[in-house]
Amino acid sequence: MTHWIRFTHSETLKFGALNGSEITCYSGDLLGTNAPTGETLSLNDVTVEAPFTPTSILALWNNFHERAEKEGQTIPQTPLYFMKPVSSVIGPQETIYRPKGHTGRVIFEAELGIVIGKKCQNIAVEDVKDHIFGYTCVNDVTAVELLFEDKAFPQWTRCKGFDTFTPLGPVIQTELDLENLRIQAIQGDDVRQDYPVSDMIFSPYEIISLLSSYQTLVPGDLIACGTSVGARTMKPGSSIEIKIDGIGSLINSFDDHS
Repeated sequence: MTHWIRFTHSETLKFGALNGSEITCYSGDLLGTNAPTGETLSLNDVTVEAPFTPTSILALWNNFHERAEKEGQTIPQTPLYFMKPVSSVIGPQETIYRPKGHTGRVIFEAELGIVIGKKCQNIAVEDVKDHIFGYTCVNDVTAVELLFEDKAFPQWTRCKGFDTFTPLGPVIQTELDLENLRIQAIQGDDVRQDYPVSDMIFSPYEIISLLSSYQTLVPGDLIACGTSVGARTMKPGSSIEIKIDGIGSLINSFDDHS
């Protein structure tokens, strides 16, 4: 089990393995061949960045029984998903900005993110685990009203693809107990979302198996598994925390565009 972290130190972007507050620095490819450099750093002496730059981002919609029931949605027969631009990624403690000219609601969505480690093409469910590099926290930010601004064409990519709309982190954890995992969103002092992975319509392994039959997944792809009930509007000057045990807390502020 490893907590992989990416960070800036002395104006250089690096990655390493986090153990408590100590980072063992590595060189090479995070998702490929790498080795420790012998350098160790304190977490307090670095700036934590998004743990990686995804190759692509695939995000699910309507993947939780509780939310489907509450919103009157039918249970999908196959995963319903869209894609987000990698330019939307930011790391911990960075600011999520309202898009210029947008005055409507901007909401947070706490999600489990899966990082693909090996090429996946028509992978069986029982073989999926060997193709996962690890897991991270995702905040799938959405400018809600833009989704159906044009009634002829739902704009999933536009409403979810603005710069800063995909916070990731703080680490990639290589192993998790998915059966007992819970995902939380904490806004101020209030727990807004708190739901189990076990309520997913398609489990993490099923998601990867099915998506790999639609398109080839490659190392570095990020899959956001969808969210359940409780997503709320963010207010300028506020912060939002996405928390998953074993991964940690992804905390970002929200503000109007500077």
